Amino acid sequence: MSNKTPWVSQSNLHGMEAAAGRTPTLLESDLYRSVQAILPRERDCPLTGLCVCMLRWTLNKKVQNRPDGNLSLVRVVIKELEKAERLDCRKNIIPLLHTLMYAVLQTAHMPAELHKRVYNFCKRLLTFPQPYCSTGLSYSRLMKAECCTPGLMYQRRVVAEQSLKNEHYSFQERVFVFADPEVFLGPLGTLLQADIQASGLGPHGLLTPLDHMSSVIQHSVQAGLGPQRCNGHSLVQALRDMGQDVEPYFQEVVAILEQNAKEGGMPGEGGMLGSRLDQVYQDIRATAHSGPLSCVSLCDSRLPNPEISFHMWTDDEDIRKELYRCVRSSSMSEQFSLTQDHEDALETSDLLGPQDTPRHSVMSVDSGIERDLPPAAADAEWHDQMSEDSPVSPPTEPFKSPQEVASRLSRRGGIKMKPTVSNSIVLMQDTLEEHGCLGGAGVREDSRSTLQRKMASGSSQATRSFSKQPRPFTARIVVMGDDRVLGRLAKAYYCLRKREARKLFLTQKVNLQFYYIPVSASPVKENVPPTKEHCCAFGSYLGMVDPWYNCHIRSLGVTIPELAKKHTNIGKQESFLSDVISYYVRMGQQPVHFSIYQVKISFCCLTKEPVEQVFLSHLEMEFPEFRRISPSVREKQWKNSEEICGAVVSMNYKRVTLSGRDVDTSLSIRMSGAKITAIPSNETEDLNCLTLTLNEAQTKNKSNLEQKIRISNIKIRSLEKRSFTVTLDRDTRRAFKDVQSIEISSCLDPFYCLHKSSHTKPGGTGDGAGLSQYMNRGLSLAINTFSGIIN
Repeated sequence: MSNKTPWVSQSNLHGMEAAAGRTPTLLESDLYRSVQAILPRERDCPLTGLCVCMLRWTLNKKVQNRPDGNLSLVRVVIKELEKAERLDCRKNIIPLLHTLMYAVLQTAHMPAELHKRVYNFCKRLLTFPQPYCSTGLSYSRLMKAECCTPGLMYQRRVVAEQSLKNEHYSFQERVFVFADPEVFLGPLGTLLQADIQASGLGPHGLLTPLDHMSSVIQHSVQAGLGPQRCNGHSLVQALRDMGQDVEPYFQEVVAILEQNAKEGGMPGEGGMLGSRLDQVYQDIRATAHSGPLSCVSLCDSRLPNPEISFHMWTDDEDIRKELYRCVRSSSMSEQFSLTQDHEDALETSDLLGPQDTPRHSVMSVDSGIERDLPPAAADAEWHDQMSEDSPVSPPTEPFKSPQEVASRLSRRGGIKMKPTVSNSIVLMQDTLEEHGCLGGAGVREDSRSTLQRKMASGSSQATRSFSKQPRPFTARIVVMGDDRVLGRLAKAYYCLRKREARKLFLTQKVNLQFYYIPVSASPVKENVPPTKEHCCAFGSYLGMVDPWYNCHIRSLGVTIPELAKKHTNIGKQESFLSDVISYYVRMGQQPVHFSIYQVKISFCCLTKEPVEQVFLSHLEMEFPEFRRISPSVREKQWKNSEEICGAVVSMNYKRVTLSGRDVDTSLSIRMSGAKITAIPSNETEDLNCLTLTLNEAQTKNKSNLEQKIRISNIKIRSLEKRSFTVTLDRDTRRAFKDVQSIEISSCLDPFYCLHKSSHTKPGGTGDGAGLSQYMNRGLSLAINTFSGIIN
C-alpha cells in the first residue's frame, strides 16, 4: 500500500511539544510503515522473525520516548484492524490486536470516542471462529472496564506485577524464568541473568516501590482528567519531589478507581470519578508547591517490566520450592491467610523433596488384647501403676525408660486420602477449567479430537456455568531451553498435581501459567519441519500454528546466542530480552494443550522394581548391540545373518483411525529400535495421538507393516534375552538401561483419579457417574501462546 492513504495527512497529527527538549512527535505515516513492517509474512522462518521481533521492540521504544506516541499508535492500529476486518485478512488481526492493546495500556489518556471504537471492534470479534472470539472476548471485557474507569488496566497490572500492598486490589503476579543449564552455559546464562537484572533499572537507578506508586498515580490521574484538567509534566515533577509522602496518595487513588469499577460509575467532566481525582491532583500540586501551569501535553506512563526471578533449573523440585517460598513470604502470607494445616504442610514440604522426607513404617505385632502386649508395654503399665502406689509386683525383666518403650512400640498416623467436600469441589472445578473440555470433544479417552477442537470446546455453556474462581496469586513460569526442558516441566507438573491431590494447598491460591521460549545451543536451520531430528521441535510446531509466536518467541531463540557472541560488555546493554519476555507473558494468554503420556518401565532384573515415568514429546527405544550397525550394512548382510537385523519383540497397541474406530492389534516383529513421538507432523495430521516409527530390519520375510503408525497406547516386550534402552524426551538424564518391556498410555490426571475414587460406590467402576463424566481424564500441559492454534 502506498503512503497516499486518505487518512494519513498532516492534519491528523495529535502530538504536542514536550516540556523539555522539544522532542518532535511521531507522524502517523511513519507509524503506519512501522506497523506494516512488523506484520508476519508468508512462510516466516526464525531468521526473518528475528527482524520482526526487533522492529516491534524498536517501535515500542519509539512511542515511549515521544509525547502522545502511544495515542498516535492506537489510532493507526485501529484503522488497520478495521481495514483487515473489511478485507477479511484474518492473519493480521491477532498481531495488530496485541499491538493495539499494548499501546492502549500505556496511553496517558484516550478520548471517549476512541475508547468506544476499540471496544466495538473487540466485541465484533465474538462472531469470528476460534481463536479470534476468545481473544476478542478477553479484550472486550478489559476495554469495557477501561471505558468506565480510565486507567484501571494500567493500575491493576502495575499493582499486581510489582506486589504493591493495598487493601482494595489484592491480586499479585510473579514471573519465574527457569533456564536449562545444559543449554545456558557460559555467556548465554550470563547474558540472560544480566539482562533480567537490568530490567529493574530506571533513568535514576533501581526502581523502588515508591517509583511504581508514582507511576500509578501519574497514569490514573491523567487518564481520568485528560489534558484539559491535568498538566502531565507538572504532575511528574510534583510526585518526584514528594518522596515518601507518595504512598498515602497511592492508596487513595487505588481506592477511588477500584470503587468506581465496583459500582460501575461512568467517567465524565462532572462525574464522581473526575471530581475525586481532581481533588487528589490539586492536593499533590499544593503539597509539592508546584509552579503555574503551562500548556504542555500529557506524559505517557512507561509500563515497567514485571518482577522477574531467574533460576538455573538444576533440580526437578525447583519450581515447587520457589512457589512455596513465594507463598510463605510475608506479603503472600498476609494475602493468603495461611491456616495451621497449611503451615504444617509447608514446614514439611518446603525444602524437602519426596525422596528426602522421612517416612517410617512400623509393623505392629500385637493383637490389641491386653494379655498379648509385649514386655515393653507391660513395663510401661507397671511404671504407671507404681506411680499410683498400687501394690503390684514388679516384672521379672529390668525396668526400661519411656524412650525405650516408645521405640519398641509406636503408632503413626496415616494419610487421609479422601478429600473434604470443599477440596473435592476445588479439584473438580480445576480439572474442568484447566483442560477446557466440558461436554465437548476430548472428554473420552478414546476420542481422537484435534488440539484445536479440544481447546475450542471450552466456550460451551457448561464452562460458563463453572466460571473459574479468582486466585490471589498468578505464577507465570517461563521455561527456556530445547525439548528436554519441556519434558522436565511435564514431569514437574505431574508431580505437583499428585502432591496437590494428596494435600491441597497451591491449587486454591495459585494460578499456574506456563510459557516456553525455545533456545538451542546449536544453530537453528531454516525450513526444518517438526518431525526432523532437531532439538526444538516444540518451538517449530508452536511457530507453525501461531505466526505471531513464530515472529517473536521462536526467533528469540536465535537472538540469544547471537547477542551472547556480540556483546562484550553485557551489563550495559538495554534489557531487550526481558522486554520481550514481559510482552510474551502479558499478551500470550491463549493456551495450546499437549497431552502428557505415562510409561511403565520393567527391567530384566527381577529384583528391580518397575518404574513409572511421564514424557511429553518423544520416547526412543533401541537395542545397544545394533546401534552402530548402519542401515546399508544391514541390507547387505541380511542374507548371511539375521542376527544383525535386530531383536524380536511383541507389540500390543491400539491403532488410531480418522473414523474413530480404533483397532486393537497384536504382532511380533524383528527390529533394532523404535521412536514414539507426540508432536504432529503438519496441520492436516494434527491429531491428539502418538506416532510410532519402527526401525524395522530388511529380512526375507519382510512384513507389510507401515513405517509410521498412529496409536493411543502400546505395550512392547522383548521376546529374546536382549534388553533395550529407553530415553525420554531426548534427555540423556532420563535414560533407562536393561529394560525388558514398556507400557505407554495417556497419563491420568491425579485430580480426576482422586475425585473418581472418592465418588465410586463399592463394586462399581464410577465411569459415567455424576460430574466425573464431564471431567477430562487425561493430563495435559498448557503452553501459552499469543493466539493458540489458527486454522
